[in-house]
Parts: sequence; structure tokens; C-alpha cells
Amino acid sequence: MTQPRHLLAITACPSGVAHTYMAAENLERTATELGFTMKVETHGQIGVENEFTAEEIERAEAIVIAADSKIDLSRFGGKRVVVSGVSDGIHHPGKLIKEALQANPLPAGGGSSTGVQTKQRTGLYRVLMNGVSHMIPFVVVGGLMIAFGYGLGGVPGPGGLKIPEGTFWATLAGLGGLGFNLMVPILSGYIAYAIADRPGLAPGMITGMLAVTPALYGSEAGAGFLGGIVTGLLSGAIALLIKKIPVHRYLAPIWPIIVIPVVTTLVVGLGFIYALGGPIAWFFTALTNWLAGMQGATPVLLGVVLGMMIGFDMGGPVNKVAFLFAGGLIATGNFLPQGMTSVAIAVPPIGMFLATLIARRLFDDEERESGIAAACMGFFGITEGAIPFAAAHPLAVIPANMIGAAVGAAVAGVLGVEGHVMWGGLIVAVVGGIGQPIQFVIALTIGSVVTAALAIVLMRVTAKQQPVQAGVGAEAPATAEPALATVGAQAPANRAVPVAEPAAASKAALPEPSILGYISEATITLAPVATTRDEMIAELTQLGAKTGQIADADAVIASALEREAIMSTGVGEGIAIPHAKCDGAVHPLVAFARTPGIDWNAPDGEPAKIVFLIAVPERDAGDEHLRILAKLSRSLMNPNVRSALENATAPGDVLEALRRAVD
Repeated sequence: MTQPRHLLAITACPSGVAHTYMAAENLERTATELGFTMKVETHGQIGVENEFTAEEIERAEAIVIAADSKIDLSRFGGKRVVVSGVSDGIHHPGKLIKEALQANPLPAGGGSSTGVQTKQRTGLYRVLMNGVSHMIPFVVVGGLMIAFGYGLGGVPGPGGLKIPEGTFWATLAGLGGLGFNLMVPILSGYIAYAIADRPGLAPGMITGMLAVTPALYGSEAGAGFLGGIVTGLLSGAIALLIKKIPVHRYLAPIWPIIVIPVVTTLVVGLGFIYALGGPIAWFFTALTNWLAGMQGATPVLLGVVLGMMIGFDMGGPVNKVAFLFAGGLIATGNFLPQGMTSVAIAVPPIGMFLATLIARRLFDDEERESGIAAACMGFFGITEGAIPFAAAHPLAVIPANMIGAAVGAAVAGVLGVEGHVMWGGLIVAVVGGIGQPIQFVIALTIGSVVTAALAIVLMRVTAKQQPVQAGVGAEAPATAEPALATVGAQAPANRAVPVAEPAAASKAALPEPSILGYISEATITLAPVATTRDEMIAELTQLGAKTGQIADADAVIASALEREAIMSTGVGEGIAIPHAKCDGAVHPLVAFARTPGIDWNAPDGEPAKIVFLIAVPERDAGDEHLRILAKLSRSLMNPNVRSALENATAPGDVLEALRRAVD
């Protein structure tokens, strides 16, 4: 008996739940209707599920990639592959399958995406985040090692903190320095990789190293992380252009591994050295001379200038020009400029730490963890702790850092803070390098709060302006989707009774959690009064407040609206799944409304007629409940389920439809 024709698909969205599983469901169902079997590998917050085996890949006739994040294609050499955004997997699954069957096979060995039929957009946000996500471990590991090395082993002196040679702390700081040296090349390399795949990786890393090696282009200061972004974008763009050049089949095997990397490295590298190197060197020389002419300026004006320079590139060349200028004046007995820069150096990382505490939902898990590391680096005077945030959200974070550092430095100037050691951060005050430690702390606190507040405001503004796209550019932080809380047993369908997980029981022994434990007739409305998205979220939240599942309705509403500002939860097909993860919810809540149609900024432009609000406490997020939401998302792609919900005449009908769909 002949085996049915087999297809594979990968689905992934930036937030990792709803869109991922809706696309999977629609692709599977459409493949069946077209006479194929299909296995879908999902890349979500839970991790990779249903991973393909080598035998399944060998058997597959074609592969559909419906993803808004980078997918490694190296295992699909010789296969027909189409790459598109996750939204196309939801709304145009049949078209994607047909395009995959007609696509040119990938080159044997897979290494390059040459030959892939792709409809993804290379959104700048996605490209930058690919570089930032790979850079963060180097910043954190390197920065913390340097911080502890200098903080615990440093000895203050006229030239700044010094670590005695041959000590353990010197070894620790040196090890951390290796991580810092790799930071910009990694950023540049993976930006290029996001644009051009593997052929862009080596040129991006090499030219990224060039950006921080000023001796090669006649400058005293390297171009810093901003230079790394430039080299990464240039390397990726040029590698991508060369990839598109048709070549003879005999040249095809060496084209992506020799020709593209070598030519790209030469073009970008030599261009950076000969075209950009001269202006960079001239600029920093002129900047140093300009600062020298400001020695007689008022403390406020000088503080603003020094602070903005320190906050601009966070350890980069502009930062170092200001730092060296202030430090050089210590020998003349003018300690005020160093006091200003000692404050400004710590403001960006501490300010971003505060921002991750105040507006957690604006940042993904990795960024929140980086915030903790940034606070430590700020304490020890390492401005680079703020770089991951600036690289990911430059339009919001760089202005916030500059203004906050300028305010902190200006306040330090007004309060007469004097720095006697060429270093920054609270560690300088601890070791006695600051003449006025209390005033120093006041200035640092004010500057950091200003940075945090501005970063939050500007991130919200830029998030609202970011279009929701079907391609790669429509990316959101990885923690945007909700998780529901763990329950030990299913509650009756008509009651929302949370059941605590037995402390001694293993998760494997627990029964499959059910969404029916979180929804009840009291949290269902078939005739809402709301006519807008915000009103609908508020109305559903109030239903949860009446059942006791919501303790702070305002906090839940604010959390849900923050999520909407990042990326609409209108997923198409007339469905919206707004959600909030905050401790305003004391127990997990699922609330439902059937509406005549509310504009939810869905990718397909359809108004939302089926709305599920999900609210969970921060402490109750867990993988089992991500699977519940995934199951609900897939079920909602079934027209019969949507029809049952749209035609329900009583809350009990909604519960029965959900029971049939998810249990």
C-alpha cells in the first residue's frame, strides 16, 4: 500500500503561543483536505514540540515555515521549502502548501537559504533582536566578572581603580574582559546572520571586531556597539545581494561558504577602514578639543554635555572621550567634572534596571534578567550594562539614557560632587573616591529615575507606532503570551474553583489541566455593553472581580492594555485573546464575550466577535498552562467551534462548546 504524500511544517511567533498553534492547526487541517499528511513542529514558549526525526524529513515532499522568528534551515538540504510569516499560516495555509510544493529544493547540505521561496520581511526590530539576544550573555558574563574583579579587588588611586597584577581578581577581570571583547562582534555577526543567513555570519563578526579595533582606521577610539550595528547591517545587506546573483551549478557549493563571506568582508571591511575610518578619527579628535574649550563653562552646562556623551553610546567612543576628559582634570585639581561623570556612568544601567521593575511587561524574560545584571554593573560603574536595551530599543533607550545621565550629571555639578578616582558607580563612593557621597547618591537616584521613566514612556510610544505585520518585522517580546495557573484536578464546569497543586506530587502525575477550571457561567457574557477594545477588556475583568478571581481590576486592565500596545491580541478569524499576567489576579481567570464585532487591529482586519480574556497571577505561570492556551488556540481555528460559540444562546452553551473542543 502506497504511503500518503507527507508534508512538514514549522510554526513560531515571537510570543510563542496563540499564533504558533493557530497556524499549526490550520496548516494540518488544510493539508488533510488537500490529501496530504502533515506533522507540525511548534516553536513556542514551551520549547520545541513534535520535533522532526531524520526519517520524517527524508520522507517529506515539502516543508512550510510559518514563523516570525529565525529558523535554522540546515537540516532541510535537498527539500522544497517555503518561508513566510506566522500570519500566513493562519490565513493562507493552502497557498503556502502549494508554494512549498512548487519551490526549488535547497542546496544539498542545507547551509544556505539560497533557493528558498521566502515571503518573510526582514524587519529591523527582528534583525536587531537577533543580534541582541546572542550578545546579552557576553555582556552579562563579561560585565559581572569585570565588576566583581574591580569591586572586590580594585585599589583606588589617582589613575582610577587598579587591580594588583597576579591576583585572583585580576584573573577574574581579565576573563570578563574576553567576554566584553566579543560583545560587539557577536552583535554585528548575528545581525548579519538574521539578514543573510550563514553567509553573513563571518563577515559580520569580522567587521564587528574591526569596529572596536580603532588602530586599523587611525582612530584613538573604536566605533563601539553603534559601529557594530552598522557593520552588521552592511554585512548582512551585501551578503544578501551577492546571494541573489545567479551562479553556475558548479559554483553553487562554494558560493555561500567562500565567495560571499570573502567578498562581503572585503567590501565592508575596506569600506569601513578607508571611507569611515578617517571621519571617525577626525570626529573624536574634534570632540576632545571641543570639550577642552568648555573647561570654564558653568557646572550645569558642562554636566549636561558630559552626561549626554556618557549616555549616548554606553562605553563607546563618545562615552570614553567624555570620561577621559573628566579624568584628565583630576591631576589639575579640578575634581568636579569627574564627579559628574562618575554619576552619569551609572545612570543608564541602573535606570534600565528600574524600568524592568516598573514596567515588566514591556520587557521579555531575557531583558528582565539582564536588568538585574545591569543593576550590578551600574553599582560597579560599567555603563555597558545598558547596551542590550539600547540595541534592542534604540529609539527609546538611547534618548532616555542621554537625558537621564545629563540630569544626573547636572545635579551632581549643582551639588558640588567631586570625584577623586577615574571610575564611576556607587563603588567609588564606597571606597572613598567621592568627596560628597550623600549628594552623589541623590544625583544618581534622580538621573536613574528620569532614565527609567523616559524609557518606559518612549518604549510605549514606539510600540504603538510599530505596525503589526505578517512578516518578521511584527515581532514582540518573548513573554507576551500568557500562561494559566496549575490546577491539581478539574473543577466542575459551572464553577471557577482553583485547586492548588499538591506540593509532594510530581507534575507528571497530575491530570491534564483543563481550561474549564478557570471559566464559569459568571465569567461569560453574550450581550456585552462594551463597544471598544479597551471597554471590552474592562468589562470582562469586572466579571472576574465579581467571582473573586480578580482582586485589583485596574492592575489587570493596565497589564492587558500594555500587552496590546506591544502587539494586538486580535489574531484574525474574528478572534481576540487579550491577556494579563500580574498579581491583580489572585486566581487564574478565563472570561468570554460574544460581540457584534469590535475593532481589535487584527492582521486580517476582521472585527473580533469571539473574545477570551485570560488573567493569571505572576506566580502561577507554568508550561502545563501554556499547553492549555495552545489547545484553546488550536481549537478556535475549527469553524465548528467558532460557530458554536457565535450561536450560543446561554452561558452553558459556551461551556459545552469548550468542553467538546478542549477535553
